[in-house]
Amino acid sequence: MSGRFGGRTLARVQALQLLFQADANSRTVEEVLSGDYAISDGPLDPYGERLARGVDLRRYAIDAVIRTSSSSWSLSRMPIVDRNILRLALYEMVEEDDITVAVAIDEAVELAKAFGTDESPRFINGVLGSIAADVSAGADVYEKARQ
Repeated sequence: MSGRFGGRTLARVQALQLLFQADANSRTVEEVLSGDYAISDGPLDPYGERLARGVDLRRYAIDAVIRTSSSSWSLSRMPIVDRNILRLALYEMVEEDDITVAVAIDEAVELAKAFGTDESPRFINGVLGSIAADVSAGADVYEKARQ
């Protein structure tokens, strides 16, 4: 995979890998980072680490938003890669001021093409698209999901 991704895209790939390892082993990102972990094209990019830690800290709120936006698929039925791409993208859409909603969605779709199933890009685009209008309008999507 070396050379395929660079810059912030590589950081997102690394964050996805950390999130995947945490999810697959029922651990936190902090626990993954404190032990042996695998990432492609190391060393770990600081932005990738920040994303993975941020998603992990807000995972329950992020998951609530995904649940309300994906009524046909429960989180537990989603492929683990798709679930974590959605978490990562939603975190960037809501928490990262210098990342536009469109960029977050585009990057998520590209990750889905690289790491997901044939259906992943369309599924991820659909779920994130249903959240995008609220995020772009400045709505508190975490609060909306709690209602």
